[in-house]
Amino acid sequence: MIITSLLDTDLYKFTMMQVVLHRFPDAQVEYRFKCRTPGIDLRPCIDEIVDEIAHLCTLRFRERELDYLRAMRFIKSDFVDFLGLFQMNRKYITVRPSDKDNGEIDITIKGPWLHTILFEIPVLSIVNETYFRRTQRVPDYAEGRRRLVEKIAMVADDPTLADMRIADYGTRRRFSRLWHEELLMTCRESLGENLAGTSNVLYAMQQGLTPLGTMAHEYLQACQALGPRLRDSQIYGFEKWAQEYRGDLGIALSDVYGMTAFLRDFDLYFCKLFDGARHDSGDPFEWGERMIAHYEAHRVDPRTRTLVFSDALTFPIAIELFRRFHGRARLAFGIGTNLTNDLGYHPLQIVIKMIRCNGQPVAKLSDTPGKNMCEDVAYLQYLRQVFDIKAE
Repeated sequence: MIITSLLDTDLYKFTMMQVVLHRFPDAQVEYRFKCRTPGIDLRPCIDEIVDEIAHLCTLRFRERELDYLRAMRFIKSDFVDFLGLFQMNRKYITVRPSDKDNGEIDITIKGPWLHTILFEIPVLSIVNETYFRRTQRVPDYAEGRRRLVEKIAMVADDPTLADMRIADYGTRRRFSRLWHEELLMTCRESLGENLAGTSNVLYAMQQGLTPLGTMAHEYLQACQALGPRLRDSQIYGFEKWAQEYRGDLGIALSDVYGMTAFLRDFDLYFCKLFDGARHDSGDPFEWGERMIAHYEAHRVDPRTRTLVFSDALTFPIAIELFRRFHGRARLAFGIGTNLTNDLGYHPLQIVIKMIRCNGQPVAKLSDTPGKNMCEDVAYLQYLRQVFDIKAE
C-alpha cells in the first residue's frame, strides 16, 4: 500500500490539528480536490484510489510514533493522547468521476475539522502515485538519480553556499513513496549541513532529520468563519496561534489575502512576536524585498528574522534567492515537486483546499491568481472588498 503510517504526512498538519483540538474542536469543514494540470484523465485511477483510502482509514498511530511526537517540545501530551485514539473515518471522504466528464475526478472531504484535517497530504500522495503507476510502469529511476545528483552538486560543491539551508517539502506530489525515501537518504548523505530537514514526519523520525512546518492556508482560511469579524480574521488567526505555541513555530504564512493585506495586519506586535514569514505565491524576489523593508520600517532588524521561500522552487531559483538575500535576513528554502517528482515526466499540479467552514465559504486570495480556489464568486468579491484587494 502507498500509505503505511499516519506519520507519513507534513508536520504542519499536526501543529494545526493541535490548535483545532484546543481552540476549535467543534468546527465543521469541507475540502475539495483540484488538478490544475490540463488534459489529465484520472478516472482510470479511481478504484485504486478508493482502495488506498480504505486502507488509510484502517491505520492507527503506533506507540513509537506517538512517543516521537510527544518528545517535540511544542506538542502537548493531551494531543498525543487524542492521537492514540485517532483513526480516519471513510464516511468523511467521497471519490467519484466529475460531472464535467472531462477526465477530472471529484474528491470531497466533509466533516469535523478535527477528524478530517489529516486526509489532505496522504490522499494527494495516493492520487499522485496511482497516476504515475499507470502512466510510467517502468520508472526511469536512473534519470531521477542523475538529476538529483546534479542538483545536490549545485549546492554542495559551491563553498559560497555553505550557509544555504534546503528542506524537503514534497510529500504531497512525490513520484512515489519509495523514491521519496531514497532521495531523502541521498540528500542526507550528500547535502550534509545544507539539508535543513523535511516536512515529512515519518522520514524525519526514521532518518534522524529535523521535522519542519508551522501553519498552512487552511488555518487562516478557517479563521474567516471562526473569528469575530472577517476583517480581523488574519489577526485573529495569528493571535490564536501565538496563544497556543507561546513563541514556538513562529513562521507566519503571508499569502492567504495577498502580500499587501498581510503587511497591513503584520504590525510591530507581530513583527516582534513571530520569527519570520513564509512566501508561497507571487514574485519571491519582490516579496523578500518588501518583507525586509517592512521589518526595517518597524525598527526590527531583518537579520534576526527568517524568510522561508516555498513556492514552486527549483534549485537554481533557490540559489538565486540565497545570493540576493544572504546576510540581509535568515533564510530557508522548502523545495517540493522539483525535489520529489523530477524523473523526466511532467508532474501533476494537484491540491486539496478548504472551501467551507461552519457552512460559510472560505477562500484564499493568492498573489498568484491561478492559486485562488473558491466556489462562491460573491464571497470572493466580498472578501476582496473587506481586505481592499484589487482584482487581477
